[in-house]
Amino acid sequence: QVQLVESGGGLVQAGGSLRLSCATSGIVFSINPMGWYRQAPGKQRELVAGITGGGSTNYADFVKGRFTISRDNAKGTLYLQMNGLKPEDTAVYYCNAVRGGINFWGKGTLVTVSS
Repeated sequence: QVQLVESGGGLVQAGGSLRLSCATSGIVFSINPMGWYRQAPGKQRELVAGITGGGSTNYADFVKGRFTISRDNAKGTLYLQMNGLKPEDTAVYYCNAVRGGINFWGKGTLVTVSS
């Protein structure tokens, strides 16, 4: 059974930083593509950043230069380092893993950025 558990969200002032973590189980962490998505109130869920099993990364334009996705294969954990946070980054952030063509999701962690 695949389980993804996010942590690290919270309230931060604009310009601040947070690091999100996603602990995983039930997947071969080192080979599965993974990513971070977010969903703001009243908006659709959108991709923030993705990383392949080989470590290649991609970012949404709105976070390039501010956010960094990384993975620790030994720990089976995915990270999102978020710097220079803006009020428009306020959202629930979700961890995603793809296994066998199926998307798996965590329950999300709330990030609130105050102005």
